[in-house]
Amino acid sequence: VQLQASGGGLVQPGGSLRLSCAASGSIFKINIMRWYRQAPGKQRELVAGITNSDNRYYADSDSVKGRFTISRDNAKNTVYLQMNSLKPEDTAVYYCNMLVTLSNAADLDAWGQGTLVTVSS
Repeated sequence: VQLQASGGGLVQPGGSLRLSCAASGSIFKINIMRWYRQAPGKQRELVAGITNSDNRYYADSDSVKGRFTISRDNAKNTVYLQMNSLKPEDTAVYYCNMLVTLSNAADLDAWGQGTLVTVSS
């Protein structure tokens, strides 16, 4: 299974970006899709997650609530992260993560390669 993330880039404060992450391979189903981020000099942290029944959750802190929205397209094995009202502190490498059940019934914790988001004027 491979996860391909895209959509990062340079954006001014207050701007928006939409990240995408598509999974490919011998997938039976994708149970949970998540986005994490890692800012320079900091540990990787959970940003948001979505289950296969469309239950969504976000980081406990107020850092992203109300500004970020996670969604998924099961037909495309893709997860999205819509990020609005971006702030300089949102600058980080964003990673997608999926808990996948493979065609052979094995479970896999898969990670994408990361996409860089830079919020700066």
